[in-house]
Amino acid sequence: MKSIKIKEIGNVKNQLRKYTAGKKFDINQFDQMARLAWLGKLVFQPLEPEDPECQSLMVYADFPDDFIQHFLRTDDDLIGHMHIVDAEQGKALIKILEQGVQERAVLYGDLKQRGFYFDHFYKSDDSE
Repeated sequence: MKSIKIKEIGNVKNQLRKYTAGKKFDINQFDQMARLAWLGKLVFQPLEPEDPECQSLMVYADFPDDFIQHFLRTDDDLIGHMHIVDAEQGKALIKILEQGVQERAVLYGDLKQRGFYFDHFYKSDDSE
């Protein structure tokens, strides 16, 4: 078996630290990812589950539905790809995902209780 000799171990360690630290999205990219998170289109996985010091996350950005895509403008290099995100932005995206689930649950609960019939077919004496 052939081995590769590494001359600069410090350089390799620096590259590995940079990799495990994750990257930060710029403001525009973060806003796009946050919108996808609110919609529930992001999937999160710890980068190194066995390393308690590594807080970075792997994030997969799923494609939004066609109807939603019509309203959202997302960069092609963001959706359909895995990203290694730093801990700070990753935690913020998780909070946005939770907020989106809660707000959509309230919306769907209100929809379940709403009566459409009376809004369209019942006229009170006051409105005539």
